[in-house]
Amino acid sequence: MSLENKVAIVTGAARGIGLAIASRFASDGARVVIADIDEDAGSRAVEEIGTDGAVRFVRCDVGDAADVANLIASTLQVWGAIDVVVNNAGIVHGADFLELEEADFDRVLQVNLKGAFLVGQAAARQMVKQVEAGGVPGAIVNMSSVNAIFAIANQVPYSASKGGVNQLTKAMALSLAPHGIRVNAIGPGSIMTDMLATVNADPAAKHRLLSRTPLGRIGDPAEIASVAAFLASDEASYITGQTIYADGGRLPLNYTVPVKED
Repeated sequence: MSLENKVAIVTGAARGIGLAIASRFASDGARVVIADIDEDAGSRAVEEIGTDGAVRFVRCDVGDAADVANLIASTLQVWGAIDVVVNNAGIVHGADFLELEEADFDRVLQVNLKGAFLVGQAAARQMVKQVEAGGVPGAIVNMSSVNAIFAIANQVPYSASKGGVNQLTKAMALSLAPHGIRVNAIGPGSIMTDMLATVNADPAAKHRLLSRTPLGRIGDPAEIASVAAFLASDEASYITGQTIYADGGRLPLNYTVPVKED
């Protein structure tokens, strides 16, 4: 139970990677707040994890400062502390660079980058108070992507936002290090989420995806959750300011690999 009695907030946790992280944290003994804009999916997530009151849902638009303040206040009202935050909430918008609308660019950065800043800052302020009161320093995990390094021509704001998350992670880590608070990021590769399901259903697209993945398979959300659990735990006590890429070997690859035919 590496996170036993820790209070953790996971944003964008109603489904996909966020849900896997919330479930893993709960199984590791944490009390978890699922933060998401989808109230129905959030309620279902609480029922799915089902840990006798150790998981709660709070509706939150992470790009809205008032919503974030409510998230922090609601967490403190129930459990009185914040020990771990995972900034997982994220959206995408596909458009050619020449056709991309300003509003769509702003919307993606509002969630993916500003949201991580707002939630991270608000939670860190509470974590500092806890340290000053003699508590144990907390940990923050931001969700980056291999697309912080690579770029996708028709995913301009997503690629830009994830590059920003990497730099935000470093700046946060340096700023919070004097308080003992660690900040790291995870950069997933191709993970089997709802967003990837349509690609996986297309044989040509799946072949293209696997050709750039040396391990030869699509990752599972639980595999990202295990990295998050490690970074949030005391096992990672000397790691801060880092982005851990869980990508099946994609980043080191500068060519394509043979794909086994089914």
